[in-house]
This record gives sequence, C-alpha cells and structure tokens, in this order.
Amino acid sequence: MRQTSFRRRALALTGIAAAAALTFSACSGTGSEDGGDAAEKITVGISQFAPHPALDAATEGFKEAFADAGYVEGETVEFDLQNAQGEQQNAVTIAQEFSTSDLDAVLAVATPAAQAAAQAITEVPVLFTAVTDAVEAELVESNEQPGSNVTGTSDAVPAEALQGQFDLIKELVPDAKKVGIVYASGEVNSEVQVKDATKVADGMGIEIVTQTVTTANDIAQATEALGDVDAIYVPTDNMVVTGVAALIQVAEEQKIPVIAAEAGTVESGAIATMGIDYHALGKQTGEMAVKILKDGADPADMAVETATTLANTVNPGAAERMGVKLPESITKDADVVE
Repeated sequence: MRQTSFRRRALALTGIAAAAALTFSACSGTGSEDGGDAAEKITVGISQFAPHPALDAATEGFKEAFADAGYVEGETVEFDLQNAQGEQQNAVTIAQEFSTSDLDAVLAVATPAAQAAAQAITEVPVLFTAVTDAVEAELVESNEQPGSNVTGTSDAVPAEALQGQFDLIKELVPDAKKVGIVYASGEVNSEVQVKDATKVADGMGIEIVTQTVTTANDIAQATEALGDVDAIYVPTDNMVVTGVAALIQVAEEQKIPVIAAEAGTVESGAIATMGIDYHALGKQTGEMAVKILKDGADPADMAVETATTLANTVNPGAAERMGVKLPESITKDADVVE
C-alpha cells in the first residue's frame, strides 16, 4: 500500500467510477473468494520513466491490483522494476531488454517510457499509465479501440478538475492576470496539458506565460524567466516534476503561489491541487492487466481508461513560505501535507 505523509480523500467521479467498479468486478470474478486461483507464476516488466512521488504511486497501485486479484509477489508474480531516471535513452534500452525477456506483460509508467515500450515490444501486452494523450503520443489508434497489444490509463485531467485548479489560483490571487508554466519541450504529454490550460485560462481572462526546458538543470532559470507572473501552474510534466524543487525555491524567494496538477507535487512544495490520484490510477491499470492475464481479454479491444478518483490536497507550509493565506474554502475537507 502506498505510504504518504498526507491523508487521501478520494473524490469519485460520477458514472465513470461505477463503470470502473464493474470492470474490476469482471476482472476478479473468475477467482475463488480468497483469490487463490492465481497459481501459475507470471512475470511483469515495469519501466518507470523517472523517480518521483506520482509515478512511484502509480507503480505501487499497479502492483496492489495484482495482490487484490490473488497474486503473491515472489510466488505467483514477479515484477521486474526498471527506472529510466528521466532519460529517454534509458527508457529505450529498458524497452529493448524487455522485448527479448521472457515476460508475460509490461507496464510503462509515463509517456516517454510508454512510447519506447510500444515501439520495441509487440509480442506481449503493454499497459501504460500516467499518459495524458495516448493518441497524440501514437500509442493507440484510438482511445475506444487501441488496435494493438498496447492499452492502459490516461492521466488527462478531467475538465472540471482543470477548471478547479485554475479556480484555486483565483482564490489564492483574486486579481491574477498572468500564470506561468514551465514544461519540457520534448514531452507530448506536456504540450497537450499546456494547450488545455490555455483554453481554461482564456475563459477566465488569464494570460498563460510559458518557458520550456530541455534538462532539469534549466528549471530554475526558466522559472525566473517567466517574469512578473501572479502564480505558477505545474502540469504533470515528468522532467519538471522530478526537478520541481528548483522551481519551488524560485517561487518561494519571489513569493509566487504554485498550484499543481497532482498531489505528489503538493507534497514536494506546491500549495494545492485538485488533481489525479496516481496510486488509484496505477491500480486501475493493474486491474486492466489482470483482466488480460487471467481472463484472456485482448488489449486491442480494451478502451483506454481515464481516472476515476481525484485528490484534493493542500500544503499550508508551502502557502506560508510563498506569502499566501489559505482560505477555508480551499482547506475545508482537503488532504493536508503535514
């Protein structure tokens, strides 16, 4: 089970959650009541693009789904966990190694890892998670009908959550006119998020100011180059989230509030989010994998799923360091980073 320093409050999304529950019921319904039917040992390769709280949580949630389905790690399931440390070439190398290994399935965590896995691995199912737009990333033919051995879950922020994130900005800085975003120029995932954020901001009379980075070493300079912005929004950009400490340091020095797209970044120093619960998203992906491996489902016909829960998280210490007073409307019923 994921260990965190904050309490999680899962907010179910109407309708979708019910459908996901039915899917999981179908996944686990083939076993005995104690889950003891998962007798044949399987091996699952996991390629995680970078080490940071959101992706770590997704990986742990994925593994938890196997435990819930009756698999015992070390006995009936082995996980070969590899981490690319945020380097695309490492992700390619891992995918190539997995393609020649005796694996029953592969999980790719984050878009760059998923792209590498989809290119290299064609003989076994490939599940992905923490991918914003699987079609744009050329992982699937369509979200409804993936069409190959690749499918999984998207961390695309639901429209109401993205609007909620910008509502948080307006609550913290009512007169906000400019919001800065730093993102990696090479991540399709991030380009999609910036485009979506810009649409929401336009509707609120907010200008989006962007700076791109090519390495984590560029983050501090890019944050400073945003100039006179009223707040900073951090999307689920793998490079920036991994090196978010540099962005947070600049924001604290300049007293600029930071709102994030997911809870792990709040734990790392952003003020608040209404965002994706990556542990739950990873578990949802694991449930899809179980359905493939135990029930014989075909990835080509398994629609890409979206998040069924959101995490509302605040960091009072971060707010104080950025010179912001958290209103009760934000803190009420929220998970709090201690």
